[in-house]
Amino acid sequence: MPYTTEEGGRLNNFAREPKVYTAEPPTERQKRNYIILGVVATILVSSLIFVAFSVSNVT
Repeated sequence: MPYTTEEGGRLNNFAREPKVYTAEPPTERQKRNYIILGVVATILVSSLIFVAFSVSNVT
């Protein structure tokens, strides 16, 4: 483990750093899946809001 020695003989340990890499752009299939998941999430949230309003307006 990498460490440095400070004044007075104290050791200062550092965490091991992960390897750095560049991100790859999403493929066409991943882009399509993101769009599908976004549409499904939007429909789900919209339907939950609709149900909440319709239940709260019952007198």
